[in-house]
Amino acid sequence: MKKASVAWVAVAGGPSLALWCVPLESALFVVSGPGEQSAAGLAEADEARVTLRGDHGGAIVTWPARVTRVLPGTDEWDTLAPLVGAKRLNAPGPTADLVARWAADGCALVRLTPGGQPVQGTDLPADSLAEPPRPSPAVRAVRKPFRLHRVRRP
Repeated sequence: MKKASVAWVAVAGGPSLALWCVPLESALFVVSGPGEQSAAGLAEADEARVTLRGDHGGAIVTWPARVTRVLPGTDEWDTLAPLVGAKRLNAPGPTADLVARWAADGCALVRLTPGGQPVQGTDLPADSLAEPPRPSPAVRAVRKPFRLHRVRRP
């Protein structure tokens, strides 16, 4: 868990979402909300299921997690939010501005701590566990390519 930068998090039996995370203090911290990644239901949840990958990209462990939200204006927020903000890649502007935006926009800083024994990790599955893509409104129709000259078919 110390090297994790991406974790797959499932809330309330929903699909697993790949989320950017920061490992600190034996926990994973995830930021979600406006202008950040979308993690529907994570900020309000009490429990989640976390899957981490190994060095070669395959899933190595799945464990139940206790979810706690770090609230802006608390000493905990003042300590942890700048540490998480400093690890954010491609952050627009300085870390202090990023943390202030998180607080002003209502972003959720969530701590995921292990909440029990790993569910998976001792006996890994033989198949890929790949799922078909979920429907998305981002799909658009593909146009036929423009051809300047008429193409003859044999």
